[in-house]
Amino acid sequence: MQVFKLCLKILKKNIPSMLIYVSVFLSISIIMTFATANQMDEMSIFTQAKSNIAFISEEDSPLVDGLKRELSKIANFVEIPDKTEALQDALYFREVTYILRVPRGFTRGFMKGEDVQLEKTIVPDSYSDIYVDLAIDKYFNTARLYMQQMEEISQEDLVRRLEQNLSEGTGVELKATARTLGEYDYLNYYFNYFPYALLYILILGMSVLMLVFNNRDLKMRNACSPLSPNSFNTQFVIAVLLFAFVSWLVMTAFCFILDFKNSMSMNTVYFTLNSLAFTIAGACMSFLIGNLAKSRGAIYAASNVVTLGFSFISGVFVPQELLGSSVLKIASFTPTYWYVRANNKIAKLTQFDFVHMWHIYYDMLVQVCFALVFFVLAMVIAKRKRAEP
Repeated sequence: MQVFKLCLKILKKNIPSMLIYVSVFLSISIIMTFATANQMDEMSIFTQAKSNIAFISEEDSPLVDGLKRELSKIANFVEIPDKTEALQDALYFREVTYILRVPRGFTRGFMKGEDVQLEKTIVPDSYSDIYVDLAIDKYFNTARLYMQQMEEISQEDLVRRLEQNLSEGTGVELKATARTLGEYDYLNYYFNYFPYALLYILILGMSVLMLVFNNRDLKMRNACSPLSPNSFNTQFVIAVLLFAFVSWLVMTAFCFILDFKNSMSMNTVYFTLNSLAFTIAGACMSFLIGNLAKSRGAIYAASNVVTLGFSFISGVFVPQELLGSSVLKIASFTPTYWYVRANNKIAKLTQFDFVHMWHIYYDMLVQVCFALVFFVLAMVIAKRKRAEP
């Protein structure tokens, strides 16, 4: 097993370079662990943000006071002088996003059924202003219903009934079929970042091996040795497969260490299978790059270009939902794109029958097809190199 032992010695010398990328990968994973945990804590409690508004009333009446109390549920009232310049400055500097003015005679006209209007000044395209408008419309539409049914109703009685009616709400309960939404977000982040470190490690290790064994003098010495080509190739393939498997195993093991609670699930099983399919594709790609590399400098350049390039366009660093269609079309010619796409689908799975799983199997199969293409190309290049003098 001379060839096998030599491969392990060569890989062992390059462990420090590989550990740099493993450390970067684990640092990102740990950061995402805490970020995801904090995000889930914030998502578990819903509180509506209040808008800052200026409420200016030119009259004092029970109806207007009731409106102000109702708006206080969704808004913070900011005291601003009733001067044009002060109000404009408040809007410009976003001290308030909504200025509501109740004109003199509004209450008397409203109680008589006249078509009276409130005056408002808002920040353009502010979504929070919509909630204020809805609350105002709801308040006065409900008041009109009472006035239509109770013609002699007083302002005090109307406001009391409005407060009682508008205080009632509808409870909403969210249910998940099999898990809480976002429960596997961390695993999704972890395995999405997986290709960045794994590809670099595989390309570096494989290329260094190929660079050594493709040395002209070493090839000539091996050709004169009593070791048969079949034995040589068998030992080399075993060493390469062992290297790829150990790299995958080490990086996958950290997933269970960092998030053991959520790791014991069927989702994790498919995350792991998908990462194994990508490891096969990455190993074959690394074998191809190793046959093309002619110097150690070229190895480092290829490692950085391939890992960073694939990561940016395929959804590792930037979610695929934020990438343009043209970028995704280009990315579809890389195994990383199909790997990340499968991960995003696995994170949302709650049922694991074939109907819900076939598209994930398809993405894994595409990665294996990439592996076969890379391997065939690498063998063709290797055969040509062996034929060279």
